[in-house]
Amino acid sequence: MEAIVHADGRFVFQGQPFRCALGKGGTRTDKEEGDGATPIAVLPLRRVLYRADRVPIPACAVPKEALAPDDGWCDDPAYRDYNTRVRLPHTARHEELWRRDAVYDLTGILGWNDDPVVRRRGSAIFLHVARPDYAPTEGCIALALPDLQKILAAGLTALRVLG
Repeated sequence: MEAIVHADGRFVFQGQPFRCALGKGGTRTDKEEGDGATPIAVLPLRRVLYRADRVPIPACAVPKEALAPDDGWCDDPAYRDYNTRVRLPHTARHEELWRRDAVYDLTGILGWNDDPVVRRRGSAIFLHVARPDYAPTEGCIALALPDLQKILAAGLTALRVLG
């Protein structure tokens, strides 16, 4: 089932609107690494990662996997692991997925620039937990944890981001 994500921060799933945070760079069709933009595209939900020490195993229509403290995501376009999950420590620039804050406690890995990976086209585009003030993301789509849990349990499989 597909959700529609509007550039004004509305996330609509099964006719129900939810508030979401988007990239600080707005939405763009010409997404590039580091621009802070959310890509305008259809983004399939590939899998869901979760912090088993903080949230219950999520109900969802895609594969799910518990995070480990050494999980990361390579966002260095010069490195062979660009836009893939990696184990830490890692020599290239990366994000830590096991964070002190709750942002990645429940994370949907979205199909952006992964089939195939194109250098500098953007990495680590996730569906994750919003900060309490819905601050803009680095290009991801973020929802309140209860909303994210509800949407995943209802069978979300893709997002259509509109400009």
